[in-house]
Amino acid sequence: MALKLDMVQAASLAVVVLFIGQQIKNKLAFLDRYCIPAPVIGGLIFAIITLILKMSNLLIFDMDITLQKLFMTVFFTTIGLTASLKLLKKGGKGVLIFLGVSIILCILQDITGVTLAKMFGLNPLIGLSTASVPMVGGHGTAGAFGPIFEKAGAIGATTVALASATFGLVMGSIIGGPIGKRLIEKYNLTYPMKINSNAHDQLLENEEINEKPLRHDNFMGAATQILLSMGLGTIISIVLEKTGMTFPSYIGAMFAAAIIRNISDCTNSYKVHSEEVDIIGEVSLSLFLTMALMGLKLWQLSSLALPLIAMLLAQTILTGLFCYFVTFNVMGRDYDAAVIVSGNCGFGMGATPNAMANMGAMTTKYGASLKAFFIVPLVGSLFIDFCNAGVITTFMNFLSK
Repeated sequence: MALKLDMVQAASLAVVVLFIGQQIKNKLAFLDRYCIPAPVIGGLIFAIITLILKMSNLLIFDMDITLQKLFMTVFFTTIGLTASLKLLKKGGKGVLIFLGVSIILCILQDITGVTLAKMFGLNPLIGLSTASVPMVGGHGTAGAFGPIFEKAGAIGATTVALASATFGLVMGSIIGGPIGKRLIEKYNLTYPMKINSNAHDQLLENEEINEKPLRHDNFMGAATQILLSMGLGTIISIVLEKTGMTFPSYIGAMFAAAIIRNISDCTNSYKVHSEEVDIIGEVSLSLFLTMALMGLKLWQLSSLALPLIAMLLAQTILTGLFCYFVTFNVMGRDYDAAVIVSGNCGFGMGATPNAMANMGAMTTKYGASLKAFFIVPLVGSLFIDFCNAGVITTFMNFLSK
C-alpha cells in the first residue's frame, strides 16, 4: 500500500519528525556530545521505519518534496547574506590562509573519493557523495547535491551522501580532540590559561551586553531580502545554465544574496539583519534536513556497504593527517594552531558546531584561544560553503564529460 502526501502534509509530518528528534536528543546526552542535529535523529528514525515497512510489504510513503526544495533554497540564500567580503578582510591574513587550507582539503577529499569509487567500479559521483559534499559540506550540501548526482546517473547518491554526513559528524568529533592534544604535548606548546581565559570571559560578557532584542520589522526586512535574492537568483541561474555546466538550483539565489550583502556593507544604504537572517536559515535548514532524511532509501546501501565503509575510513584518515601535518604547520605551529586543528577536524568532517565543540573541549582544559574562536567559525560558517560548492561543481562537470 502507498500513502501519498501532498507538499503541505509532507511538511507537517516533517515538523512532527523534527519534534521527535529534538525530544530524543534532549534525553540522550551522547547525541548532544557529538553535536548530532535533531533533524538527523528524527529523520534517520523515520527512514529506518520506512525501510522496515517497505521490506515487510506493508506501506510505502510517496511524498511531495516541493517545499523541501524551497527550504533548501532559503537556507543557502541566508548563507549568501552572511558572505561579507568586508568581514573577510577584517579577519585578516589568518582567515584567508585558513580558508585556502580548507579549500585544499575539499579538493583532496574529492580526489580521494573519486579515485576510490573508480577502484571499486562505482560511479565517480558516488565517490563525490562521500567526499567534500558530506564532509566539509555537511547534511545541507549532501541533501542539495545528492539529487543532482542521481539525475546524472549515480543511483543512491543522496542516501550515500546523507549517511556519510552522519558518519562525518561523529568521526569529526572523535578525532578532533585527540589530534589537538597530541600536537600540544608533542611540541610542548604553552597554555595561556589565565590571560586568555580572562580575555575570553570578557569577550563573552561583551557579546551578552551587545545582544539586541529581535524585532518583527527586522524579521520582515530579512524575509524581504531573502525573497528578493531568490527572485534575482532565478535570473542568475538561467544565465549560468547557458554555459552548459550543471549548477545546484540554489547557486543563483546564494550569489544574489551575497551581492545584496556586500552592497549593504559598501554603501550603508540599508541593513542586513544578521540575527534574523540566521534564525530564518536555521528553521529552513531544520525542515529541509528533516524532509531529506525522511526520504532516505536505506535499502540502496546494501550493495554499497563495503565500498562505503572503505571510502569513509579513507576520508577520516585523510582529514586527520591533513589537519595534523598541513593545517598545524600553515597556521603557525603554536597553541592557537593546535586548537584550530581540532576545529578543522570538526567542520572538515562534520559541521561548524562540531568544530566549536572540539575547540571548546580543548580550551576548557588548556586555556582559551581567541584567534581560533574567531577564524574557525568565520570560515566554517560563512565562506567555506561558497568555495566548496564551486569545487564540487567543477568536479561534477569534469566527471560528466
